[in-house]
Amino acid sequence: MSKRVVDEELKHIIHRAKHGDREAFANLVQRFKGHVYRYAAGMLGDRMDAEDVSQETFIKAYYSLSSLDNEYAFSSWILRIAGNLCKDRLKKRANTPMQDMDEEQNERIADRHAADPLEKLSMEEGLGRLSVGHREVLLLHEIQGYNYEEIAEMIGVPLGTVKSRLFAARMNLRNELRRED
Repeated sequence: MSKRVVDEELKHIIHRAKHGDREAFANLVQRFKGHVYRYAAGMLGDRMDAEDVSQETFIKAYYSLSSLDNEYAFSSWILRIAGNLCKDRLKKRANTPMQDMDEEQNERIADRHAADPLEKLSMEEGLGRLSVGHREVLLLHEIQGYNYEEIAEMIGVPLGTVKSRLFAARMNLRNELRRED
């Protein structure tokens, strides 16, 4: 099946979902849940949070689907929603005092930072050490496969900013991974 046929089929499904067809929306969730989850997991570094954000993303998308102007932009639109939810969650984490977290969360954070220094840093941990902006462009480009122009539109920054963030993200990730050697 050609890409054009798939695009037309997807456009038709989105059109039906915009007009209240729940089965069509369920089809969209089925098609995009993996993309959204992988993106959220990469941004947040936590599977439970990624699952929560994925669910929130589709709930938010369901209620704001009528605001989607271009059906062909659904993929970037849904990831923009996920990205905004991830950023909100990361801000909340940064503002949450340690004593307000439950015992399990405290242990998980302590375990992450008390790793054996001889143990190599995992890719997930390396991503977690990048700034949110660097992690976002790296995930969108390297994992999700979006080009520079699509990323610029998705996150609302100039093309040059995407390129410089991606370059810096790659360099920082490489340095983080080497640091643990």
